[in-house]
Amino acid sequence: MTTSPGLAEGPPALAPAATTGLEKHSIDYIPEGERHGRVTQQGVFWFLSNTQSLSVAVGFLGPALGLSILWTVVATLLGTLFGTSFMALHASQGPHLGLPQMLQSRAQFGYRGVVVPLLAALFAYMAYLILDTVILDVGLNAMFGINAVLIGIGAAVLAVILAIYGYDWLHRTFRWFFWISLPFWAVLSIAILAGHAGGHPTTAHYGFVFVPFAAQFSYAASINLSYAPCVSDYSRYLPRSTPFRNVIGAVYLGASTPLVWLVAIGAWLAVRLDATNALPAMDTAGNALFSGFGDALVAVSSIVLVITMGLCAYSGALTVLTGGTSLGVLKESRSYKISLRAAVTVVLAVIWAVIAIPLHNVNSTVNNLVLAVYYVLLPWTSINLVDYFFIRRGRYAITHLDRPDGIYGAWSWRGIVAYVIGLACIVPFVDLTFFQGAAVGPLNGVDLSWVVGIAVSATVYFVLTRSLNLSKTKAAIEESNAELRALGLATAGTDTTAAEF
Repeated sequence: MTTSPGLAEGPPALAPAATTGLEKHSIDYIPEGERHGRVTQQGVFWFLSNTQSLSVAVGFLGPALGLSILWTVVATLLGTLFGTSFMALHASQGPHLGLPQMLQSRAQFGYRGVVVPLLAALFAYMAYLILDTVILDVGLNAMFGINAVLIGIGAAVLAVILAIYGYDWLHRTFRWFFWISLPFWAVLSIAILAGHAGGHPTTAHYGFVFVPFAAQFSYAASINLSYAPCVSDYSRYLPRSTPFRNVIGAVYLGASTPLVWLVAIGAWLAVRLDATNALPAMDTAGNALFSGFGDALVAVSSIVLVITMGLCAYSGALTVLTGGTSLGVLKESRSYKISLRAAVTVVLAVIWAVIAIPLHNVNSTVNNLVLAVYYVLLPWTSINLVDYFFIRRGRYAITHLDRPDGIYGAWSWRGIVAYVIGLACIVPFVDLTFFQGAAVGPLNGVDLSWVVGIAVSATVYFVLTRSLNLSKTKAAIEESNAELRALGLATAGTDTTAAEF
């Protein structure tokens, strides 16, 4: 039997509690004796992930297309409810499997074939890292005259440090800034409602227009959907016995609430302050309440944005490591597991900083990157969830996910075909600044990519898996469970043949 280095070596010495130093694990299985944390922390974590200026910037998009504040909020609410549902369902996989989100996709795409969705996930992380850098560069440069290069490099360095320290420090930092930032946004919201945040009555015409409404729906849906490839990365340390419904509920509520809230603020800033840049607009509105409040809000929001960059950098590194080990170009061992993850993170930081620093158009960058991420992730998320909840019903042989000769194979043609067909069917509906699909004109710009991407990929995968022989799965899972117990990675009661839902 072939096992991954991480499994073959057994568990490193790590107490079953939150750590204070560098994370010792990477893409390997999290032993049950090292599981820790509470499900409520998931809600706090994902609440803060959307309590930052990017969410405000998304609120600018609807009014820029002629949508009123009310209809921008309604479209955002519907899009958020839709996109967050996928994210929250993926989150439930973390405690059950104890693995990073994208490594689990080897079951649908194969040990080597997983590089197909890995490229989509890595694109998503890099897109948001670039986007966050542009928001910081443009905003802080406009407000304080700070050199954009210094801002970009400084943000990258801080994000890298947090990502290298890893899981527990990410959770810990998110909890701190949840309590620090929440009062600022609450005060700004009260000031807006009370009429003390400045602004002026608008003479422009805003209302309901279906095409912008559909576009705002897609923008909002994409934000939390883009977290789907990494959400289990931040729940995989939870005890395996954590009820999956609790995880889903905490993540859903935590991620959706601040997005709708801050998009509403962004729409108000766009209409009443003619804002096109989130950070300066937040500063203006805050300082209208009293001098210095806006500056403090911007400072806190900028730090939070850098923290979320740490989130993307961490998961981006796990994605690269998964792909590298799948293709045989990287090999993890306990002796240099941390250094390898750190090196990959630094390389990613150099790439995103070099790309982002020269960019200056915030709205165009938001529009193109947010939708592009949406397009490439739709087929993957539908395939993964159909497999997890309807085909295999949460039953996976953990050790076989680390074996090209395991039951999932090196290349699983079913997942790859379903993804390629789904993505090909989305192309006619793509509506970006630099490319428009053939169906965009006839549909008058109405975005139906989400319907097509999910429906086609899910249907094709479900049909193709009808010929999948699952009779071998139970034996492989029992073998995997025995191996995990022999290595001291799982308790005697572990049984992944039992459905968790």
